[in-house]
Order: sequence, then structure tokens, then C-alpha cells
Amino acid sequence: MINEQLKRVGNGMKLTLEQDTLRLVQLHGEQAYPNEGAGFLLGRFQDGIALVDTILPLTNSREAEAQRNRYLLTERDYLHGEQQAAERGLDVVGVFHSHPDHPAYPSEFDRAHALPNFSYLITSVHVGKALESRSWRLRDDRSAFTEEKLELTSV
Repeated sequence: MINEQLKRVGNGMKLTLEQDTLRLVQLHGEQAYPNEGAGFLLGRFQDGIALVDTILPLTNSREAEAQRNRYLLTERDYLHGEQQAAERGLDVVGVFHSHPDHPAYPSEFDRAHALPNFSYLITSVHVGKALESRSWRLRDDRSAFTEEKLELTSV
């Protein structure tokens, strides 16, 4: 079901979320610091826009010595994310994670492990404080990410 909806959205997708929701993403990154924090963006697709309603913060399952610059969401995490989204009448529309003391740009590791059609919201956390968040989508040929518009709304 999700893959069919994602294919309809196309490459020009925009990610829209409330400022308060973005702040929750940033807080998760600050709390995970000096390690990477991660989770899912839950929402729905409407007219080519991914509308984020809420987030599902998760525990970084990467081995402890690698958590500073890598995150891991397991198959069990993905199943949990799908179940949580379904219970709320939503979809998993993307992944968020933090980059401790690095810019909010996807790394080569991020590209190699990304799923097509998801939005990847990356927050730069410098010395424990979130500085910037940007959203990215993997290109169809998996060669790189393209930045997508991040639109913030207020309540």
C-alpha cells in the first residue's frame, strides 16, 4: 500500500510538518547526542505532498561504538512503525535522524542504506544543540539525494 502511494507522489515531493513536530524531531536529536537519534515520520500523502502528523522516535539499534555516526532501524522497528501508523490511519512517510557535530546533509552511508520514495529529515546537532533540519529524497537511480522543500506550519 505505501509503495503504491509513494510512486504516485513522484520526485518533486514536499515535506510539510508543524513547527512543534519539527521541534520534537530536534529534541530527539539533542537527547541522543553525542550519538545519532532516529525514528519515523508518520503522516499521509495529499496532492504530491507528504504531510507529517506525528513522529515515532526509536532507539538507535546500531552497536554502541558506532552510534556516534550511524543509526540503525531494524526490521522490527519498521514493523512497529507500520503498525503504529496503521492504528492512527496514517502511513510511514519517511525517516528522521540526527547528525552529531555534522551538517544536515546525507552521508554516503545514508545514501547506501536509504529506501526509495521516503523523505529523510536530517537534523544537525552541534555540541548538543539542534541547529538546522533539512529534508532529502533518494533519486530514482540511487546515485544521490535531492533536497526537497521543507514547509513548516503553525498550529
